Amino acid sequence: MRQIFLDTETTGLNPVAGDRIIEIGCVEMVNRKLTGNNLHHYLNPGRESHEEALKVHGITSEFLRDKPRFERVVSDLLEYLKDAEVIIHNAAFDVGFLNVELSLVGQAGFAAHVSRVVDTLAMAKEMFPGKRNSLDALCDRMGVDRSGRTMHGALLDAQLLADVYINLTRGQDALLMDAGCSDDEMVVVNSIDFGQFDLPVLHANTQELVSHEEVINQIDKASGGKTLWRKVA
Repeated sequence: MRQIFLDTETTGLNPVAGDRIIEIGCVEMVNRKLTGNNLHHYLNPGRESHEEALKVHGITSEFLRDKPRFERVVSDLLEYLKDAEVIIHNAAFDVGFLNVELSLVGQAGFAAHVSRVVDTLAMAKEMFPGKRNSLDALCDRMGVDRSGRTMHGALLDAQLLADVYINLTRGQDALLMDAGCSDDEMVVVNSIDFGQFDLPVLHANTQELVSHEEVINQIDKASGGKTLWRKVA
């Protein structure tokens, strides 16, 4: 499976009001292995960045003055992304900007060029309800080193997102993919009759029961009382 982690930096928050992309960073992963086949462009947006945006990414108009416009890199970008699964943190933001940029050069919307878009912010909110789920927060929660990130940068953030995603999805189909199985390979699973074994029953001790109750209370609080354990017990 070919996956692309994508991030952008922009002049502001509203592409409809004229804000534009100034940086695109893409990191490629195939079968959960980073390939090093990344794509990175700085872009001349033809306008100044808002002061607040400049504080976030630090990319000045002087630096971008000799960089290409979006129309000069769009073919390269779309060829790179073609038919890939694209993974973005807070996808609505980046896809909104990309849709505007693509429309200005006569191209179809972003979704028409890729197999699908996965939003890791939505994934994180489902996995960690009530928690902070920014990229920084997820890096800290997953133990991903972000010590080199003093300001936002599209390529760096895409690299961090790839590490976060691997941790978020660990335990789903990760074992098969980490083993290097391709989509076309047949996986043989040998069945085992556990009826021939005399398996002991290990009961939780008092300390373990107390710890379990504390965890359930924390989850219940974080989900706003939506847990089902006590209702079905």
